[in-house]
Amino acid sequence: MSRLIKILALAITGFGIVAVLCVGVIIVVGGDSISETLRTEWLRFQVSRRDNDLNRPMSNNATPIRFHVEVGDTPGIIAQRLALNNLISDADLFVDYVRITNLDTQLEAGVYFLNQTQTIPDIAVALTDSASSVIPFRILEGWRLEEVAQAIDQSNFFDFTGADFLAVTRAGANFDADFAAQIGLPPGVSLEGFMYPDTYQLPAEVTPVMLRDILLETFREKVGTQLIADAAAQGLTMYEVVTLASIIEREAVHNDEHPLIASVYRNRLANGLKLDADPTVQYAIGFKDNTWWPQITVEDYSNVISAYNTYLNTDLPPGPIANPGIDAIRAAVYPAESPYIYFRAMCDGSGYHNFAITFDEHLANGC
Repeated sequence: MSRLIKILALAITGFGIVAVLCVGVIIVVGGDSISETLRTEWLRFQVSRRDNDLNRPMSNNATPIRFHVEVGDTPGIIAQRLALNNLISDADLFVDYVRITNLDTQLEAGVYFLNQTQTIPDIAVALTDSASSVIPFRILEGWRLEEVAQAIDQSNFFDFTGADFLAVTRAGANFDADFAAQIGLPPGVSLEGFMYPDTYQLPAEVTPVMLRDILLETFREKVGTQLIADAAAQGLTMYEVVTLASIIEREAVHNDEHPLIASVYRNRLANGLKLDADPTVQYAIGFKDNTWWPQITVEDYSNVISAYNTYLNTDLPPGPIANPGIDAIRAAVYPAESPYIYFRAMCDGSGYHNFAITFDEHLANGC
């Protein structure tokens, strides 16, 4: 019996030696490609045993995280940075995964917006296409510059601050001289009024200057040349038009009232009357009670000493008080024809207004 066991042992050993020799011969004959194939298949086997780890996101937090892949970054470097940003829990598993899926050669330098709900396969695929990374950004009609800056600070997409944006848009900033000439901007003023409100898909590498110029260019495209020419024929620069339009934008709740509200202000200007526009007082007050547009009192009409207060000063304020949309801008140039001098909010909470010719009618429209 013992002799039989020895024979079997020798046979097994012999087969093992032969198998090893055969594998060795295959590797020698096949060269590095065979070795690489064997290593890849071994990795594939190892990764297949960790399917749960591969497809388990870090959390359900979908807050975007700005992630930058530099030119020359290896999968290992990328994986380590992903781990540091709490986007993955296992850097080695990421490296193994991109290798067996041949994504390791497709990882692309650029800026990405990732989040903790993404799995390793999700992130790996995302990092192969930097061109798809865009920053969604919306500016609402009637926002002032500081509100645009707030929106930048509240976003996780930008790598600059709202203060950086204000630095290139406020009074004294340098910007396109041709734009200033076309619009009739006085020297040294801010770009309040010309940061066109819209929904944007911005490039991931956007800078404060790029953002400013994109908004200015959109303003140009929306306004066109005919509107500027028609304003000039009325003796108005586009700077004056946008100043009036910004007040109309802040007063109107519904776009269909823009032309009628514009008619009131144009009638008051034509008759040498003060505009008596509440939003100009709000603008002069600035940030108060956690808003840039605080509730005002009757006392504020006389107590807020500012060139922007149209209860104290005749004619237009020194410049726009907000960034109006195209409907308000067009209304400032093409107001409705009306005899109205006054308007005030209806008492039904609809946001619409009652219009009046005389002050007595105006008082009668009160709630």
